[in-house]
Order: sequence, then structure tokens, then C-alpha cells
Amino acid sequence: MTDVIVASTSIEPSIRPAAVLLVPLITVGLIFLSKNRPNLREAWSILAAVTMFGIVASMVPGVLEGQVYETDLGFFVDEIELALRADALGMLFALVASGLYVVTAIYSIGYMRGHHEPFQTRFFAMLCASVGAALGVAFASNLFMLLVFYEVLTLATYPLVAHDESEEARVSGYKYLAYALSGGLAIFGGMIAVFWLTGSITFTRGGIEGIAQVAASDPWAARGAFALLAGGFCVKAAVMPLHSWLPSAMVAPTPVSGLLHAVAVVKAGAFGVARTVIDVFGPGTVGDIGMGLPLTIAAGATILIASLFALRQDNLKARLAYSTIAQLSYIVLGLSLLSQMGLMGGLLHIPAHAFSKLTLFLCAGALYVQLDVKYISEMAGVGKRMPITMSAFGLASFSMAGIPLMAGFVSKWHLIWGGAEAGYLLVTPLLVLSGALNVAYFWPIVYTAFFESEDAADQKPVLDNPFGGAPGARAYRPDGGTEPDDDHEDHDHHGHPDLPPADGWDRANWRGGETTLLMLVPLMTTATLMLLFGMAPDYVVFFDLIEEIVEGAMEVSN
Repeated sequence: MTDVIVASTSIEPSIRPAAVLLVPLITVGLIFLSKNRPNLREAWSILAAVTMFGIVASMVPGVLEGQVYETDLGFFVDEIELALRADALGMLFALVASGLYVVTAIYSIGYMRGHHEPFQTRFFAMLCASVGAALGVAFASNLFMLLVFYEVLTLATYPLVAHDESEEARVSGYKYLAYALSGGLAIFGGMIAVFWLTGSITFTRGGIEGIAQVAASDPWAARGAFALLAGGFCVKAAVMPLHSWLPSAMVAPTPVSGLLHAVAVVKAGAFGVARTVIDVFGPGTVGDIGMGLPLTIAAGATILIASLFALRQDNLKARLAYSTIAQLSYIVLGLSLLSQMGLMGGLLHIPAHAFSKLTLFLCAGALYVQLDVKYISEMAGVGKRMPITMSAFGLASFSMAGIPLMAGFVSKWHLIWGGAEAGYLLVTPLLVLSGALNVAYFWPIVYTAFFESEDAADQKPVLDNPFGGAPGARAYRPDGGTEPDDDHEDHDHHGHPDLPPADGWDRANWRGGETTLLMLVPLMTTATLMLLFGMAPDYVVFFDLIEEIVEGAMEVSN
């Protein structure tokens, strides 16, 4: 049956998948050469982002018509082809990553200049390289190519995590490397196992040829290969207990946090799980070997536990970090359901989460640059000072909670029906409870910003005792630990006794002026994309791509 699907797909030789990767390769060199000319350096970044997005977008019409664009680079060894292939699943990830890189590149200029960050040349170069590596992950034609770009992505993002070169940043960077490279080692083992079992590692919609027969004759070998691949990818997807690197990485500049959480790194992990389920084993085979249920349990547990951790955070980026851990597992949950609606919901959450979470991080960065606000307890009345920024934050929060007409609702609606279709009736109460927890940890932020007066500020971990520890006694680090005892004395104001100002924030009107346009326009853009996706999902290209992916996979499985 695989032959039927392959025959209906037209493979067209094209330079475009390779051209997308050549752009960041060239741009990184140009950025370093322009280190003494900041305007030119940043112009290269924007030009690269627009060019990459333009090339990716040019392939969308053909992919929707069933074409697959391929650049053949020869063979690594027999049976392992060095090829880049733009199919529907790869295009989904590539379109999200390249499109949001345009927004992030522009925003980064305002952030890095506004906060007078050091090492800006290295920052812009590694940001471009990271997105280029993510596009390599998207267009990899087999597990070997995917693993190569997956590891390049890890190495390219390390300097971004450790950007300010402080001791904390270095430790967080080493932790990130240890987790990510360990995950890569597991993926390597899974790749060897799949090749040994089937003689191929080339992605095929509905599963690699022969994988179903192997699963039937030797199910434990197939389970082991699946566990290695899915487990390795779940490291970057931050599925618990493999999540600890992500909150620690919040020491990085906010544009990097947005890159980690919405554009490239964590999405590469979720994308790897999707490739494993859809194009390596196929939904039918995953169900036959009984690996869908363990993945469902891991995702469901992560959704609930990470949401509870988010409740205890007063640090804004830390709360967003644990929110990301929970939200990523919606993608894994949908993939694990192995039903048509479940797969739709999981894949729809890739762009839905990207638009919403990037909006949240861009808003957090604007607050930090403009007002030096890092903690939720410092945000009392800040909505009067930055009304557009906080309105965008509020809308993105509603999306994360799955409120109707928001992007998050679209994916979660499909997940609910996917759970029912798969016979997992607990998925519905899980998603309802998760939505309530999202409201619980996002609403205090919105309330504090718009409805709390500046002279009534207090700490905002929703769970303070017993889950969150003794009330007001110690400060929480982004990784869930606590600061040393000798630091707790000024935790009430986190070293900023003037935040929020006793005499109130300066007021800004709705016509702008609250922050530079280089930061305001990008966050308004992502918020608008989020609303469009929520209000008219059928008219957004992602929906058509996902329908093609899922229909092809289910046709083979059935």
C-alpha cells in the first residue's frame, strides 16, 4: 500500500531545499565580516530571514498539489542517501520556523540595542545558523540527515544559551548540551536499530517499507527502536522527566527564549516525534507494537505536572518556561493518539503554539527592555504603561488556555475529538483540567497588569504553600530550585525596590510610544497571526498541509 501513496507523490528535482540552507551559511560569514558596522550586520540578518522564508513559501503551492522537492547530494554510504526533501510534513515545520525568524530577527534588533547586550555579532550569527539548522531538520530526507542537522542545531544554540558568559549562563549552557547530546545519542541508536531491522532509514509516509512486517515478527526489537527514537526526540520536546534543561536555559536573552520555545529547538524535538510516528513506523505500526499508550501517559503527565510547576513561579520567563513544557506535550499527545483527529490536533498545535508562545516571550522582552520588569509581582498596573504589549500578552494567554476564537482552541478541539476517536476518554478531562490550570497561572498576570494598583503589589506564585514552599521565605529559580538563604531578604522587590513605582507608571496611549517599533510591530504581528489562525483556520495554509500529511499517513495505516 505504500507504493500507492508513493506513486501519487511526484518527486521533482530542485535546488530550492539546498538553497534555503545556503542562505544562512553565507549570511553567518557576512554577519561576522560586518561586526564593526551594526546596521549592515543587522540588515544581513533581515535579508537572510526574508530570503529563507521566500524560498520556503515558493514551494508551498507545489507541495499542496502533491509534489515533493528534492535536492540529491549523492550517498553517504550504500542505502543512506544525502538528500534534502521538502514534503508536506517538512514544509509545516519549515514554514513556521522561517516565517517566525523574520519576526524574531527584527525584534532582536530592538531588544539587543535597547538592552545594550554584549556580543551582538555572535548573537545574530548564531541566531541565523540555528534557524538554518532547524530548516535542515525540516528538509532531511532520512534519519541520518535529520540527526546531522539536529546536532548542528544543538551546537549552534549553545552560544545563545550561554550568551552573557556569566557562570550561571555557562552552567545552563553545559546542562543544555548534556541533555541535547544525550538525546542525540539515543536517536543514533534508534537509527542504527531501524536500519538493521529494515535496511532503510528513508522517511516514507505511513512508515518505512518493511517496518510493519518486522514489528509483527519481532515486536520487542521494534519497540526498542521506537523507544530510542521517540525518547531521544522527547529530550528537546521537554517531555518530563527530560525537561530540566529548558527552565535553566531561560538565562538567555529573550529573543533566544522565543527561539528555543516557539521557533526552532523544542519544535525540532516535537517534529522528530512526528517523523518517527508518521514517517518511520507509521501510526498503524506504532499501535500494533503498543507504543502509543506509553507516549500518551508521558505526555498527559507532563501537561499536568508542568502546569503545577508554572503556578509557583513569580519570575515571568520561568512561568512561561513551564507553560512551554506543558504545551509541547499537547503535540506529543496528539501524535500518540494515532487517530486522524488526534494527529490533526497534534500537528495543528505546532503553529498554534508557535504564534502564541512567541507573542508571550516578545511581550516579556519588551517589558524587560523598557521597564526592567522580570517578575510578575513587579507588574502591578503595567498595562497602563504598555497597553498594546499587555493586550497582546492577554490574547496570547487566552490562546494558551484554549479559549474559542484563539489559535490554541483549534488544536485542542481536534485533540478532544482525537481522544474520543482513539477510545481514550480521559483525554477530554485532561484537556479541560489543563485549560483551567492555564487560566490559573496566566490570569493573575493579566489581572495584575490591568486591574491591580501599583501600591498593592505582592509576589505571584499561585501555589505558595505547601507545593511552593514557605510563603515569601525564599526566591525561586527558573529551574524550580531556590536562591541561597542570604538572598531572600530583598526578594520582595528582587533587587528593584522601585518596581512597581510607588507613584505609579507613566501612562502611554494606544497610539504607541510604549516601546520601540522594532519590538512592538513584531509582537503585534505574531498576535495577529494567532488571531487569524484561531478565527479562520480553514483559510490558513497550515491546515491544508496538515490535512495532506494526516490523510496520507492514515491511508497507508488503514
